[in-house]
Amino acid sequence: MAVIIKALKPTKREIEKYVKFGIDLYDGNDCFVPNLVFDEVHTLLPGKNPAFDYCRAQSFMAYRDGKPVGRITAIINDRLNESTGKKEARFGFVDFIDDDEVTDILFATAEEWARDRGMTEIIGPMGFTDMDREGMLVEGFDEMGTMATIYNYPYYRQQVERLGYVKDTDWVEYRITVPDKVPEKMTRIAEIVLKKYDLRILKYTSPKKIKEDYGHALFHLINEAYANLYGYCTLTERQIDYYIDMYLSILRLEYVSVVVDKNGELVGVGISLPSLSEALRKCRGRLFPTGWYHILRAMKGHNDVIDLLLIAVKPEYQSKGVNSLFFYDLLNLYIKNGIKYAETNLELESNSQVQSQWDYFEKRQHRRRRAFRKKL
Repeated sequence: MAVIIKALKPTKREIEKYVKFGIDLYDGNDCFVPNLVFDEVHTLLPGKNPAFDYCRAQSFMAYRDGKPVGRITAIINDRLNESTGKKEARFGFVDFIDDDEVTDILFATAEEWARDRGMTEIIGPMGFTDMDREGMLVEGFDEMGTMATIYNYPYYRQQVERLGYVKDTDWVEYRITVPDKVPEKMTRIAEIVLKKYDLRILKYTSPKKIKEDYGHALFHLINEAYANLYGYCTLTERQIDYYIDMYLSILRLEYVSVVVDKNGELVGVGISLPSLSEALRKCRGRLFPTGWYHILRAMKGHNDVIDLLLIAVKPEYQSKGVNSLFFYDLLNLYIKNGIKYAETNLELESNSQVQSQWDYFEKRQHRRRRAFRKKL
């Protein structure tokens, strides 16, 4: 049977089917970690995701004999294009069976949609913003993923390269072995940095309090610290409000380090979270009927892996040893709570400054993912 493609309506019912296909395709794969279904659905719905204030997008599903065989979302981030002067589209949320006909029609449709709107290039896999999953896995297919990263089959790379897509950039990821104690050199550097720049490390126990004190400041800091990173689009106030409501209330706050100067101004933040990978696999990305139990159990520490979600430092304090403060603060907690390994998540392969911070630890570079580019 021929493959047909359908442009989805932006309704919860249609988008839920789209998200479900992206999970069902990996049924039985021990390394695949699904996103939370409601989170991905909200990301793809214009009425829910404030990124649609400045993004245009269309999701497509490919069918053969009435059964779904592929999906892709074409995105134009107009705000980012205006700031860079580019005419660049993105493809994201892409999954497909290993079939040339399926891949051909999926990407041709996304490319045509972008071309019809004046775009001259397309990159991906990328989301609406840097807060979405990005980067196609090209190494580490036998490693379990994290809640923040994409998993895909090895044939994805061969298929997109067959269609003329070429490497644009790579990210690498490390699995860090948590040491028995904080390295002495790191302790010395951290204590020097605290004293030299008159900094303090704040700890919170109340989600409401951290929101009130530094909720908006935290995301403004991320905007400032990440501004020059690949594909980054600064978050708007509506997006900041959205992410504050979504994420700050669910963090395990003992694993959050807030660094401020003598005036209480935010200098840096480090956020980590007990790994939810196994929990998300068990519940297939759904909170109900029992998913909430698996996720809550993981959050309470019933695993030995921590995800290092992000570290952001004000540009004027970068290269001054501030990063050491987060590990100085958190390592003893990891050790006390039985954490054996830390997952770094995505780091640009060219970002030697970030990668050098792992030199204190036993580490293994175990995954690599890629953004591809094609001229239209």
